[in-house]
Amino acid sequence: MCKIIALANQKGGVGKTTTAGSLGIGLAKKGKRVLLIDADAQGSLTASLGFTEPDKLEITLANVLEKIINDNAINGTDMEPDYGILKHNEGVDLMPGNIELSGLEVSLVNIMSRELVLKNYVELVKDRYDYILIDCTPSLGMMTINALACADSILIPVQAAYLPVKGLEQLIKTIGKVKRQINPALEIEGILLTMVDARTNYAKDVTALLIENYGNRVRIFKNSIPMSVRAAETSAEGISIYRHDPKGRVAKAYQSLTEEVIANGR
Repeated sequence: MCKIIALANQKGGVGKTTTAGSLGIGLAKKGKRVLLIDADAQGSLTASLGFTEPDKLEITLANVLEKIINDNAINGTDMEPDYGILKHNEGVDLMPGNIELSGLEVSLVNIMSRELVLKNYVELVKDRYDYILIDCTPSLGMMTINALACADSILIPVQAAYLPVKGLEQLIKTIGKVKRQINPALEIEGILLTMVDARTNYAKDVTALLIENYGNRVRIFKNSIPMSVRAAETSAEGISIYRHDPKGRVAKAYQSLTEEVIANGR
């Protein structure tokens, strides 16, 4: 059984893309077959995995979804499951994203069953993987709704700061709406605190606020991701934290997160 996890937060700069890449490669290191889907028009996940010019790639998620829309309008799709997929040398597959997703998001508004286009793609490839991780755009637009419509669960990275924690309410309401109207199976995988400076009382206060507001409704991962310059450097290198700084605190934190996600099961 393939588990599909969307990583989403309508606020940018919370470590979402880093978490998608690090969790995906962490799962691959545990012997899991993993597909990462870059559903963000900025192409940050694609660039951080070493494909430094996403906008020059011939086939990306936008092309694949356009093909599905056009084919379905005629008579189903005959697309090969590995169409457009890139291989990363740390054991994960990647369906890249780039700026063309912006145009696609606009055109989705006029399409029948517009929330389910990404689900059609995922159904085509999911038998080949144990985990599919979808890195969502930092908004609650149509691509994010598509990701939530096909996901089993959503992992929410949140920066350990007051405003990002307070801003979670809107996202949780959207998740509830998608669960009621489109995807009854959708669950929250958990809230992951990122960029935590454990030396400060401020980080402890934010953690306490998170537990107080959401702890009885949503799983909060025991593990959190510490603030680290080394983690920020990985995007420029095109390699994971496991290769860039294998003995550092961030690599150990993502390893623990990976074990927690595997333990969560479905």
